[in-house]
Amino acid sequence: MFLPRNNRRTSQQTKGHGDSEKRVAVTILFFVMGLSGISFLTPSFITAQKTHYRPDFPFQEKVPFRVVSWNIENLFDTHHDSLKNDREFLPDATRHWNYSKYKKKLADIARTITAIGEWNPPALIGLCEVENDTVLRDLTRRSPLKELDYRYVMTDSPDLRGIDVALLYQRDLFKLLSSRPVSIPPFGQHRPTRDLLHVSGLLLTGDTLDVFVCHLPSRSGGVRESEPYRLHAAQILRTEADSILHKRLHPQVIIMGDFNDYPTNKSIREVLEAEVPSSTLSPLKLYHLLARKAKSKDFGSYKYRGEWELLDHLIVSGTLLNRSGEFFTSEEKANVCLLPFLLIEDKKYGDKEPFRTYKGMKYQGGVSDHLPIYTDFELILY
Repeated sequence: MFLPRNNRRTSQQTKGHGDSEKRVAVTILFFVMGLSGISFLTPSFITAQKTHYRPDFPFQEKVPFRVVSWNIENLFDTHHDSLKNDREFLPDATRHWNYSKYKKKLADIARTITAIGEWNPPALIGLCEVENDTVLRDLTRRSPLKELDYRYVMTDSPDLRGIDVALLYQRDLFKLLSSRPVSIPPFGQHRPTRDLLHVSGLLLTGDTLDVFVCHLPSRSGGVRESEPYRLHAAQILRTEADSILHKRLHPQVIIMGDFNDYPTNKSIREVLEAEVPSSTLSPLKLYHLLARKAKSKDFGSYKYRGEWELLDHLIVSGTLLNRSGEFFTSEEKANVCLLPFLLIEDKKYGDKEPFRTYKGMKYQGGVSDHLPIYTDFELILY
């Protein structure tokens, strides 16, 4: 039974067969993909969780809880939506997007999510650039990912191309309470953009977790020219986050997605005021889990003209960095996922780059132009 923290009672947590069934499913996926010649991750790419037990509470259970954010680069179906500008992703268009390419992309995304999770499926996955309910239903019910039994919620935005954001979740770890779109009103002469997605759910601890999945306006038309639109969207996001931080007695907020900005840009540094975690934390402030690592020139989720940059972000409220709590993370546990099959040789600038589905209008056959980012939470049950 899930109990809100404010009315929390002592309750006995009973464990069903769901976890073992999912582990079997993941094992089967690993085995089947292994037979197909797929090379999975090694510890150098994804660090396994370490178990820390508090000596004053010897009887405790630690539940794996990995959170992932990923821009999956234009997951479109092959059918025209008369209300959207999606014609470039049709079989007879210049990209020659067809069912076999679509099916391959679904399988590649499923393969990646399975690999990121290792032996436990990621609890929450924020996705950017999904076209509609059809592609998410195909991903969760008609691809290898169906074995992991994900559920999802998504937006239906006025974005002209028809791309939206979504959250996949494991029902045994995150009990959905509500989901709602947060619209970004038109700004100047800019075209409509994606809604923000706000999802609330109950954790096994009985606490409420609020998650925002975002895909802020692009840099199309120039960085300076488009920046006011991103600042506008970031301010709406900040207002939404503040309402939770000041309303809940124990606010737990995760903000993730593609911001089309770097940690040092105004949208994150000045509007969201997302700080690098320090020894002094405030439950009413926001903290960026990857900002410190992003200072390295070889660190990023996206590569532009030979330079790695961090466009994808994981931001949390101060309560989620409190190591004395029952659900917390740290910047050490956050990283970019460098699975080998997500990378390809960068022939122009050297080293590696994300293995894209398309480079320009040319089909590459890769998964995405962004790399996934993730963090591990410690969820402790007593």
